Amino acid sequence: MQNPCYFLGIDGGGSKCKARLEDAQGNLLAESVAGPANPARDLKLALASIQQVSEQVMVLANLPITALADTYVGMGLAGLNLPSYKSQMQAWQHPFAQLTLSTDLYIACLGAHHSDSGAIVIVGTGSSALACHQGQQFEYGGHGFLLGDKGSGAWMGLQTLRWALESFDGLAQSSPFIEAVFRFTGCTDAAQIIESYLTSSSAKFANLAPLVFEYAEQNDSVAIGIVKEGASYLSALARKLQRHDSQRIAFIGGLSPSVIPWLDEDIQVTIKQPIAAPECGAIMMAKKQFAISTKRN
Repeated sequence: MQNPCYFLGIDGGGSKCKARLEDAQGNLLAESVAGPANPARDLKLALASIQQVSEQVMVLANLPITALADTYVGMGLAGLNLPSYKSQMQAWQHPFAQLTLSTDLYIACLGAHHSDSGAIVIVGTGSSALACHQGQQFEYGGHGFLLGDKGSGAWMGLQTLRWALESFDGLAQSSPFIEAVFRFTGCTDAAQIIESYLTSSSAKFANLAPLVFEYAEQNDSVAIGIVKEGASYLSALARKLQRHDSQRIAFIGGLSPSVIPWLDEDIQVTIKQPIAAPECGAIMMAKKQFAISTKRN
């Protein structure tokens, strides 16, 4: 008797990875979350997080871990737009029946529009954008924490700490927001901030983003300046997507609800609600590849 098969969608980013497990009929069996899964940041950590979240959904679904061998997986990860990291992931000796890899952007677009035609802007720990049109993908931004990701949570955290340090040196104005930053970090001087953040992950910087929006809503001039600069860039990203005749543009990611009200008005009115989450798009991708493989056999 043939074992039942399952479909697992995984969305991996700089702060966490989310998984959704379905049976062959499309019924939701379990969902779970684990740690960061961006191979370009830390391949070993990404693989550990993916393994953990995969096992977690099996346990939550009351299935044995060995059922992973009967599971067809679609996985979209941040960093897989870089060929070297995609190659490393493809070389992974995974425990699944089949693994289909793509970027977190592509599975997010699939889920948001239930189609491979549409566009998205992701605003979370990082920021990036993708338009899918007539079988082609056009990707913008997403250059990583050190080189880009403007408007993202990590970028906002970095701008905040830079301002705080310049304020401490008397080179930039202080404000209630900057005072709140020192309280939030538990730091009392510049040296403590540097020691705490100099080698930190993008996720740690992104933890400051909610504080930025909180004080921007209170009309703090420093916080407003950071949010407006980031929102202006994200509005420009959306306009770039419109040039590809994108009928639907969705903003997704943890910071999207906070940033949308700060976007340019002409962009706000064009934004569509995403139909489903990225991990659902990953399952769509897994099922498509499963169908292709089955047809070949």
